[in-house]
Amino acid sequence: MNYWLVKSEPSTYSWDDFVKLGRDHWDGVRNYQARNNLKEMKKDDLALFYHSVKEKSVVGIAKVVKEFYQDPTTDDDRWVVVDLVPVEKLKKSVSLEEIKKDERLSKLMLVTHSRLSVMPVKKEEYDIILSKSE
Repeated sequence: MNYWLVKSEPSTYSWDDFVKLGRDHWDGVRNYQARNNLKEMKKDDLALFYHSVKEKSVVGIAKVVKEFYQDPTTDDDRWVVVDLVPVEKLKKSVSLEEIKKDERLSKLMLVTHSRLSVMPVKKEEYDIILSKSE
């Protein structure tokens, strides 16, 4: 199993919006590195759901239920989506500030490549972030 982090602006698409839908495709990715990360996602992989912009915090966990396919929001075949379902909302959101204060997370892509919208997360990083949410 692999671990990921997906970012969304809560004013555009929030964790609550995602939960209401119950299942959704992760669309609109127009960065090649993020697209390549979507292509690497496998069924049952887990993803941290991150609210970007003002909130800047991890708020929930999602699971990949369908591997990559053509993004239905464009006819351009370079862009893909995966289907995700919500697994659980974190008891306590984990802020970017908290993440940056933890030296064990200094190489987390959220810290080193902050503009990327879909990124891999190491198992150890995933576990540390979850431990901060309790």
